[in-house]
Amino acid sequence: MPTPLETWFYEIPPITRAYVTAACLTSLAVQLELVHPIKLWLDYDRILYGNEWWRLITNFLYFGPLSLDFMFHIFFLARYSRMMEESHFRSRGADYAWLLLLSAIALLICSIIVPMADMPFLGSPLAFTLVYIWSRRNPYIRLSFMGVLVFSAPYLPWVLLGFSLLINSHLPMGDVLGIAVGHVYYFLEDVWPREPHSGGRRLLQTPGWFASVVNRMTPTEELDIPVNILDDDPPYTFDSNTNNLENNDERVSSQTDNEMPSAETAAPASANESPS
Repeated sequence: MPTPLETWFYEIPPITRAYVTAACLTSLAVQLELVHPIKLWLDYDRILYGNEWWRLITNFLYFGPLSLDFMFHIFFLARYSRMMEESHFRSRGADYAWLLLLSAIALLICSIIVPMADMPFLGSPLAFTLVYIWSRRNPYIRLSFMGVLVFSAPYLPWVLLGFSLLINSHLPMGDVLGIAVGHVYYFLEDVWPREPHSGGRRLLQTPGWFASVVNRMTPTEELDIPVNILDDDPPYTFDSNTNNLENNDERVSSQTDNEMPSAETAAPASANESPS
């Protein structure tokens, strides 16, 4: 009989589960001194001249040593990535994987062209990208921060950014760039196709070859189903009588879609700082 932890783990959608597992194993390997963080962070000199290409991936997987701060980061990542994959990308695993890939590439480019952004690890900025997209796609959800501040979901990234600034005494440029990348994706995928002069074209359409690769690695029930994001009816409406966010295609009753998320564990950003 599976334990509650096993049940929770296997209920996580496959892409989120793979990412969270890889992040946990990476930090565990560092904790056991099987690998040093210096071998994981983003270093373009070592990538280009030392052929250490794995750094392009491992810098997204390390969220710091096993600690309370690490647990906050993992909970933060798992919660919002899971909600994204189970709601807006339900049965569209390839599209979600494509979002992660495009966001990762954009952040890697930002780390080169923005000199003030000292970002040896890009896991937290990538998580901010997901949070921003989720918040813009769920504008009617109300959130509570530490039981004091109540606000609408679109303000969540900025609340987290402000809290991170407060506790770290400096602006986390990596998280700012994560928000910027999220906004670009949201505009190109959600706003632009609805513009009359766009012709309904999705500029970030998932390539067929990429979808085929992801679908071969995804369980049958998660395979992509064509979804038209330009339906006349919006995917979500707000019921003022019940204060619930409802799905027009099907009522979503899972807790990840309807429960009030808590923002209070999403602020730590120490993994973004340059290792000494």
